[in-house]
Amino acid sequence: MAIYGVALLAACYIVGIVLGDLFGVAVGVKANVGGVGFAMLFLILLSNHGIDHGWLDKKAQDGIAFWSAMYIPIVVAMSSIQNVVAALKGGPLAIGSGLVGVAVAFAFIPIIARFSDAEKDEVK
Repeated sequence: MAIYGVALLAACYIVGIVLGDLFGVAVGVKANVGGVGFAMLFLILLSNHGIDHGWLDKKAQDGIAFWSAMYIPIVVAMSSIQNVVAALKGGPLAIGSGLVGVAVAFAFIPIIARFSDAEKDEVK
């Protein structure tokens, strides 16, 4: 069985891990900070770009959809090895940064929705 879309997934993963390591160094943490998230973001952006511009054929789209479905359980398994109890005992920084991240994400929802509505209006 041929597996399509793996090259794009691998490239996004490598770039995401490198950026996560660089971000960890920038904030003074000896860990990868957000590398898998960066990889997922790049995969979404590049696959949508490839579909829109026609350089990603149907087989590659199906392969990326398969690996995207497999990606979520892998991320959950990877996060399960994190020591959450030690992070919470380490101080309020972990809780505060989590709350700030959620608040920022919620703040971007109306902005993204506004762009989505504007794009729908242009199509009509």
